[in-house]
Amino acid sequence: MCGRLNVIDDPLCKIVCEKLGIKFKTSTNTDLRPTQDVATVGAQHGELKQFNLLWGIKPDWAKNIIINAQAETVSVKPTFAQAFEFNRVIVPCSGWYEWREEQGKKVKYLFSQGEKKVLYMAGIALDGGSKLVTLTTKPNEQCSEYHHRMPLLIPDDAVMTWVAGRPEQVFPLLNNEYQDELKIVAE
Repeated sequence: MCGRLNVIDDPLCKIVCEKLGIKFKTSTNTDLRPTQDVATVGAQHGELKQFNLLWGIKPDWAKNIIINAQAETVSVKPTFAQAFEFNRVIVPCSGWYEWREEQGKKVKYLFSQGEKKVLYMAGIALDGGSKLVTLTTKPNEQCSEYHHRMPLLIPDDAVMTWVAGRPEQVFPLLNNEYQDELKIVAE
């Protein structure tokens, strides 16, 4: 689920700077993968700030790299609970990809809001704030025909609550069902 991101620096950087009131800089990468650097936004001393994090963790007990955590259990799973409480971030991106089997072939789909919009994915920073795990949730009706999970998307007006709010303020966002219409295009 959501193992590839689409990041197009223009207009993404400009929109994030204007909406969040911070300096935000990233490079275009239309196939951003786990283990690569991801530009995120978190809070430090009550202020929004950019953090570049490596996507994925490899705990001793895991056979493979972990790139996602389920929003429904992130606050109680031992691997994620502390990061959820103290190190929440958002991942501004242009979109994400999912693959679907169609007539014996895998077809890649881009999920976005179009060229002039930014999606804010929920994430947590782990390993001393150097690594990223993104959060997933149950898909909304539009996404359910492509995958059984989708990224947890944070509304623009809830970014500060997500990154700096107390856990009890953040819990309602974990159940947020994304309502805006997504543009879904086969690549």
